Amino acid sequence: QVQPVESGGGLVQAGGSLRLSCTISKRIAVTGVMAWYRQAPENERELVASITSAGSTKYQDSVKGRFTISRVNAMNTVYLQMNNLKPEDTAVYYCNMVSAWGTAWGQGTQVTVSS
Repeated sequence: QVQPVESGGGLVQAGGSLRLSCTISKRIAVTGVMAWYRQAPENERELVASITSAGSTKYQDSVKGRFTISRVNAMNTVYLQMNNLKPEDTAVYYCNMVSAWGTAWGQGTQVTVSS
């Protein structure tokens, strides 16, 4: 199974910004929803943001106004622009892609926000 590959995580101070990227092989079509999830230690994985192939977006209340999800369908790529980061945003971030062939998860990228 082809796995999406994430990049862009790292360590940043509170108030800073990071941009996450996730891409999967262009040999396959991603026609469904692309999304970002996160999981902090001892917490369950939670949905952060999602975007349909038509560009309709949804956000978790805690990130509204700070995070922006976008996608480039031709490149099978989804982005998460994270601004004004807070220590509580610290987690492993996972991308998720859904299509006719099923669903695929990335391996995760660590985001750490220091206070």
